[in-house]
Amino acid sequence: MKYTSILIAFTCLTFASADVASAQEDAPGILPGNQQYSPYPSQDFPNQVFFGDTHLHTSYSPDAGMIGCTLGPTEAYRFARGETVKSSTGIPARLSRPLDFLVVADHAESIGAGPAIQRGDAVIMESELGKELHRLVSQGTTEGAAAAFDLWLKAGSEGKNDMAGNLDLIGPSWASIAETADKFNTPGHFTAFIGYEWSSHPGGSNLHRVVVLRDSAKEAKQVIPISRDDSLDPEDVWKWMAEYEKKTGGRVLAIPHNGNLSNGMMFDDVTLTTKKPIDRTYAENRARWEPLYKRLGFFQRRCQKMGLLRLHLTLEHREKAKEALGIMTIRSIRVRIFKMRSALPTLYRT
Repeated sequence: MKYTSILIAFTCLTFASADVASAQEDAPGILPGNQQYSPYPSQDFPNQVFFGDTHLHTSYSPDAGMIGCTLGPTEAYRFARGETVKSSTGIPARLSRPLDFLVVADHAESIGAGPAIQRGDAVIMESELGKELHRLVSQGTTEGAAAAFDLWLKAGSEGKNDMAGNLDLIGPSWASIAETADKFNTPGHFTAFIGYEWSSHPGGSNLHRVVVLRDSAKEAKQVIPISRDDSLDPEDVWKWMAEYEKKTGGRVLAIPHNGNLSNGMMFDDVTLTTKKPIDRTYAENRARWEPLYKRLGFFQRRCQKMGLLRLHLTLEHREKAKEALGIMTIRSIRVRIFKMRSALPTLYRT
């Protein structure tokens, strides 16, 4: 099988490193003749840097699909590749410069619930919660959407979401996401990564991770994403990742984000479940599965200063933020600043 390698560079600031052989292929050539110029710093650095987004939600995420987002993974990849798409508000939109890669990272928790609730699918209408969510969303109003989303959050926090972990919902949605990524993945031109977001927030403390697979739908469809309905502990995410690689022969990494909302738990000195002091094994496991960390973004810093930031912004808070920031849509803010914790591995997609 032939693989095309891509060094991921993250908007806005990222430096990638690769093995010496790959770097030497990327390095500029030596000037011919006996001309004397200042030498390059070295000949073992990569100089192909690519830009994209590793954390994008579509209507498949309840916190998007239940509050007005109508665009799914297909539209997301089309938009990332530079095509014109019609936004959820009906306005044509196009990037001035296409991205090199995209990870559609919808929440693993009841993934695909957004459009299923809007359509009133059978798997939704079998649930009392689902019926009420469909009724509220079908009103087509801001108030109805806000009420539906608040009800969704309340049911989840109280352990009353009877749709949680429903494989009849999650399985087909995950398969669709993986197959859509394969459809839009074009080696050498655009990389469509398969991924999802694990959204644990014990006691309201953010421990979210975006899990990124390097593989195709063939491997991805052999598993179901782990969600906070399965576990709140990131060590269980690492176990899931290890089992995925063992089962499929693939590769996967996780990118933690928004530790500023974790109340110190993202980088605690004890483990989450056992409360034992972290040790060498813990540190090695985390470095193995989480070689990257995403820093707090511009929009989140601004909102935090204004007291507007929550784990999920309600429509009321989103309107306040839009007014304060003078912007058209909160989801249009995609400023991503990433910091390397160790060498970024080369990822591959078939």
